[in-house]
Amino acid sequence: MYRIMNLEVIRPKIKSYEVYAPNVAKNAKAGQFVILRINDTGERIPLTIAGTNLEKGSVKIIFQELGKTTMQLASLSVGDYIKDFVGPLGHPTEIKNYDTVVSVAGGIGAAGLLPVIKELKSVGNKITTVIGARSKDLIILEEELRQQSDSIFFTTNDGTYGTKGYVTDILKGIIDEEKIGITYAIGPVYMMKAVSEITRKKNIKTIFSLNPIMLDGIGMCGACRISIDGETKFACVDGPEFDANSVDWEELISRLGLFKNLENLAINKFKHDQECNYCKK
Repeated sequence: MYRIMNLEVIRPKIKSYEVYAPNVAKNAKAGQFVILRINDTGERIPLTIAGTNLEKGSVKIIFQELGKTTMQLASLSVGDYIKDFVGPLGHPTEIKNYDTVVSVAGGIGAAGLLPVIKELKSVGNKITTVIGARSKDLIILEEELRQQSDSIFFTTNDGTYGTKGYVTDILKGIIDEEKIGITYAIGPVYMMKAVSEITRKKNIKTIFSLNPIMLDGIGMCGACRISIDGETKFACVDGPEFDANSVDWEELISRLGLFKNLENLAINKFKHDQECNYCKK
């Protein structure tokens, strides 16, 4: 059992938990993730490791209430326990000097981006960061990202913060103005696909972090499979990071759409069970 040591409401429906998991904290590296299960009957979900504290033996996770399990997770309080908290899983980010790194994140993806750019910065890279969200209320970790970035840009769909538009609007300008060693992207699949299309034209190596549906975390269930250069890979054991220019994006989007429909059914049932007075009897 893994105790919630601290809780912070970052934004409406976005929370940060500090979970006591000393073995995970001791071995975790940037780019890795955990798979958690709230209770014996709960589903397993992957969450990126947003930070660790070795002295406290804790791991930070940041999540948004979007599905059934994240809604249940959000209902927990400090002192409550999580049944399973398995990790660190996946291959860590390759940390080396690329000279100039452009890091791009959409929405909650900023949580996974932060430890990666922190490590890349520590080996001498110049970090240019582009953060996108639907609105200002969904921008997270701004000060922390500023501290690790040499320059940083924000975009919002509605124009409530930074530049009105998308991360790709800013990315195009950056690429035109300077030589980029590598681009690192994490966020919604459509955003990462759009980033890939831009960087491919300029022959810029691009790594993206995939966080799809996962069940067992050992590559047996096949839920997180993805085609890379025509070869089947699994995000849980081969990833979560892949060369974006080698991905079969259409297949990936199609598979995620299937799971999204199933998730919507689960959300509707969860809301019904919570609100229906007859079911509560």
